[in-house]
Amino acid sequence: MNEQLEQMDKEYVLHTYARNYVNFKKGINATLFDENDKDYIDFTSGIAVVSVGHGNKRVADKIYQQISNITHISNLYAIEPQAKLAKKIRELSGYDIRTFFSNSGAEANEGAIKIARKYGETKFENKRYKVITLEHSFHGRTITTVKATGQESMHTPNFAPYPEGFSYHNKIDDIYNAIDNETVAVMIELVQGEGGVQPFNKKDIQELAKFLKENNILLIIDEVQTGVFRTGEFLASNLYEIEPDIITLAKGLGGGVPIGAVLTKHKDIFSPGDHGSTFGGNYLVTTAALEVLDILEELKDTGTLDETIIYYNSKLNEFFENNREIFTENVGLGLMRGLRVKDAETLALVIKTAFECGVLVLKAGKNTLRLLPALTISKAEIDEGFKRLQNALDKIKQG
Repeated sequence: MNEQLEQMDKEYVLHTYARNYVNFKKGINATLFDENDKDYIDFTSGIAVVSVGHGNKRVADKIYQQISNITHISNLYAIEPQAKLAKKIRELSGYDIRTFFSNSGAEANEGAIKIARKYGETKFENKRYKVITLEHSFHGRTITTVKATGQESMHTPNFAPYPEGFSYHNKIDDIYNAIDNETVAVMIELVQGEGGVQPFNKKDIQELAKFLKENNILLIIDEVQTGVFRTGEFLASNLYEIEPDIITLAKGLGGGVPIGAVLTKHKDIFSPGDHGSTFGGNYLVTTAALEVLDILEELKDTGTLDETIIYYNSKLNEFFENNREIFTENVGLGLMRGLRVKDAETLALVIKTAFECGVLVLKAGKNTLRLLPALTISKAEIDEGFKRLQNALDKIKQG
């Protein structure tokens, strides 16, 4: 079957990914099973998406109930689970915000940029439109969000010309000197995911937030990967104790269904017709997201999530210390973790061998092993995952 799947995929699907041709058939929490019933411990959760695990019965039951009645009607009508989800997000965030729902992180970031551009057009005598981002950032793959991404490798001439008004800087300190009278916003991730699971210093972020507020420049925090309890709090912004003007979410919010969100303090910036989405925030995805947030809120309130984070990171630290000849640094926050590998070739070998040993892991940046387990991962799955990772490293060491 794998050969048939590979043949179909190569013949009919546009080649935008370097595939691994395994055929997963079933998932239970942080464990996946292929067509031969071989099990894999999943330390990726679909790149931080399957926040409440594979095959979550509570989410599945809610989705089934909803699609048995209404899946979609369009945003021309009020959608009860959408309104409830927006209310829930406001309550969990602690910020006085309204939310627009989209289908992905890239769309959420597009929405954030549009809010910033309209703010710059309507709130100042001179038009402000420039957005400052950071090197090694990642904000999406649309033409605009690719340009907002601070990686030159993403700005290939194949897709040029790109929208104007974006600039990139290496460090938080560099942002201050880059601001001019056409700057409308600064857009950053608090932990750079694709850039190597690199958290920024809390004090530096707080000082930047204060400076931007004093100068009427918007602070956009891309929480597509860090949001929805990934770092231990509902938002990494809560952890950093800042109050951004705009926050974007996606990935873990829907537990696997495609949903993005733009949260903004500028509640009346858009007028009807300024922005929209055919599928965004429909009955299916907002019903799923409401259940995901209920599950994760319970995990947080009972202390289970904090216990899981502490346990996972204790095992990660042990694994790191036992393999210092391969790893140079242990980075990240909450259950968004990275291990710097001594070189890119070794990293590729670790990912490949780990897969062969039955554990799924990811790459970030040039040399970081990225770990993004489901927030519901069990201690048994954590133990087994690190046992298999160690087996993979032992194989590599033996040559």
